[in-house]
Amino acid sequence: MSRLLDRFLRYVRVGTTANEKSGTYPSSPGQRVLGAMLLNELSEMGILDALQDENGIVWGTLPATVAHQAPTVAFVAHVDTSPETTGEGVKPIVHEGYDGEDIVLPGDPTKVLRPAEDPDLAKLVGQTIITTDGTTLLGGDDKAGVAVVMEAAQRMLEQPELPRGPVRLCFTCDEEIGHGVDHVDIQTLGARVAYTLDGSGVGEIDIETFSADLATVTITGTNIHPAIAKGRMVNAVRIAGQFLARLPCNEQAPEVTDGRDGFLHPYTIEGGVGKTTIRILLRDFDTPKLAERAELLRQTAREVVKDYPTATIEVKITEQYRNMADGLRKEPRAAAFAEEAMRRVGLTPKLAIVRGGTDGSRLTEKGLPTPNLSTGEHNIHSPLEWTCLEEMETAVRVVLELAGVWSGERS
Repeated sequence: MSRLLDRFLRYVRVGTTANEKSGTYPSSPGQRVLGAMLLNELSEMGILDALQDENGIVWGTLPATVAHQAPTVAFVAHVDTSPETTGEGVKPIVHEGYDGEDIVLPGDPTKVLRPAEDPDLAKLVGQTIITTDGTTLLGGDDKAGVAVVMEAAQRMLEQPELPRGPVRLCFTCDEEIGHGVDHVDIQTLGARVAYTLDGSGVGEIDIETFSADLATVTITGTNIHPAIAKGRMVNAVRIAGQFLARLPCNEQAPEVTDGRDGFLHPYTIEGGVGKTTIRILLRDFDTPKLAERAELLRQTAREVVKDYPTATIEVKITEQYRNMADGLRKEPRAAAFAEEAMRRVGLTPKLAIVRGGTDGSRLTEKGLPTPNLSTGEHNIHSPLEWTCLEEMETAVRVVLELAGVWSGERS
């Protein structure tokens, strides 16, 4: 596993934080830098068609080792990290033979991983845990997946006796801001089925995700010097506060929901007296309910603006991704074969829902069935993020077995 660990540590040190304000793809230069590293490594492995395209996406193909025409399987991971916590200057710390005690992160001692509060961590005494120093996220989402796919590809090439059909590799950018597969053409990918390596823990197969929209609420007021503001100023910041206060936070916030509950999640607010913008995530497993949540925002805007007749509140809805469940029903082998691969490595597979989305959500929506598989990610998007090397190693073995399961089929 030392090579797998070395890969992961190398990748997380490259800053690849996605930037939803950039207007470019990829949205941050570090994503191209990491992509170039992957391209070089794939070429050194002997993957002859490896390339990084004009959009920064990295592609490669492993030829089949079986004589018959087996379906092509794709493995996908994304190189960017969440903008919710900085991914610049990551200092990973490796805790070999984890002793089961609290882990104080030295860059910020107020950040402590406590097994009493984290059941997943409590189960992994004796294993290798990788954390941040507490000042950044780790980037295991999804550099754990990147490392798993890269390591699996190298082992496939080193062990040609392992049966497989054609295997396609794809490393995307900007998944964290909803643009991961904007430039992935499924005809170019050429796969019958795909798997994203972008999941928590071990042994889980995500077969259902949220459907997701983004609401951008723009409040326009009137700015004027406060010395002469009486009867003339309309403060967009105050209006924003009233708008947020009227949202049903006790019922529809991520802080108070779980399981199959959807939510409204205001996550950024910026601007000033003249104009303030709020971005709100809309999430639900039942896609039509997104429209209901959007209408709630519009109705709230209409109510608030009654008190400020010269102000305006615009609610713009942008579609992000859709629940993968419907698309996966069209190819039941996608999840069933992943279950078989996990059983072959000694796991008891669990079909799961994920309160988020992956590149697989949009790939499935485009017509390519793409479940999501565990890769050892924990506490994602946070300075308390950590991964487990042994769980990553298990994910590598699942990928190898999964290629083998599909090799028994015929195109």
